[in-house]
Amino acid sequence: MRPPRRRTRPDGVIGGGAGEGQREGAHPPQQGVDTGVLGQAAGGSGLIIYVLLWLLMPAAPAAPPGQPGVPEQTRTGPRSPVPGVTVAALLIIAGIAVMLDQFTTVDLGARGVLGAALLIVGVGLVFGALTGISRGAKGGLIGLGLLLSVALAIASTVDVPSGSVGDRTWRPASAAAVQSEYQNGAGDLLLDLRDVDLDDLDSPITTRIDSGVGDIDVIVPFSADVQLEVVQGLGATDLFGDSVETGFFPGRGTADWSGDSEPEFEITINSGLGDVEVSRG
Repeated sequence: MRPPRRRTRPDGVIGGGAGEGQREGAHPPQQGVDTGVLGQAAGGSGLIIYVLLWLLMPAAPAAPPGQPGVPEQTRTGPRSPVPGVTVAALLIIAGIAVMLDQFTTVDLGARGVLGAALLIVGVGLVFGALTGISRGAKGGLIGLGLLLSVALAIASTVDVPSGSVGDRTWRPASAAAVQSEYQNGAGDLLLDLRDVDLDDLDSPITTRIDSGVGDIDVIVPFSADVQLEVVQGLGATDLFGDSVETGFFPGRGTADWSGDSEPEFEITINSGLGDVEVSRG
């Protein structure tokens, strides 16, 4: 008499109970989850839901002693909910920060968000110490806390201005169109000044660039005399091929204003994290 065939789980299913198809030592949610359905739900946000379920739902009950297929060393008690609740609280804080930034005038800033996240991890460690938490879970929270501490230290050192997130490009077509200040919170910034007419300037064109995280590229006309000052946090500086952070750079060519010691542009650049390059074009 042939033994009955063992049924396999269908493709695309993750998780499940303590029965067939579960990896030894894993603790997925008690009910199987179809990742294909979750991946299509809400534009892929279902995967985030699955992660939350994986973290928050209790593990399947341990198999009774002597049950075949489950090694003795893998039979443990229920997982502590502290790590999952802590990570879920971090995701909630991040979501609230994004909503406040998008729909209100409240700006928590990088330091505010990271500080709140670090506080949540600290509370999770204290609560876990009082209620009992496995060594591995405690080590994970400690590692997360160290990572947040480093990020908070960087955010406290680097001046990250409030502003948009993403790559930004400005190409003013006249001296009047050059803004007095350009800001970007995170992302690369390009300021192209090549189209600015310098024929009838009565005074230097003065502008300031503030960027939190991302590279800064500034392109000026060949003929322009430029006075530059760069305040750099972390990153490299390249001003017309020199690794200096301030100076006067005379223009090139035969224009009347080139090399007359009177700058056509006075530019101040404040960069938090990223490379700064000023060139001619």
